[in-house]
Amino acid sequence: MRLFLIALAVITVFSFVGVAGAAECEAKGIRLYGRVQVVNAFADLKVQVVDAFADLDVQRVNALPNRCGEWQMVTSFPDFKIQFVDSFPDLKIRYVNAFPGKR
Repeated sequence: MRLFLIALAVITVFSFVGVAGAAECEAKGIRLYGRVQVVNAFADLKVQVVDAFADLDVQRVNALPNRCGEWQMVTSFPDFKIQFVDSFPDLKIRYVNAFPGKR
């Protein structure tokens, strides 16, 4: 009984800390922040850039892309690859200068 109460307390604490919040910033099992490479084929995600009704606000950064929506564009060793498309995207994004993240 005591072990059950300890486990319940740990689960409750982690649910409030935000461990589950990381899953909110994913699409198709891919974290939506980090080092991103633009490719023409074999992309992990197909992305459409829009001005309104975006799924994700993206801010381009030069270093430390560790928050939801922060992308560092690279040419090698990406965390995930994207392909820009005009129709049937996996994700719609809008570029912003501040406050990136899921909408």
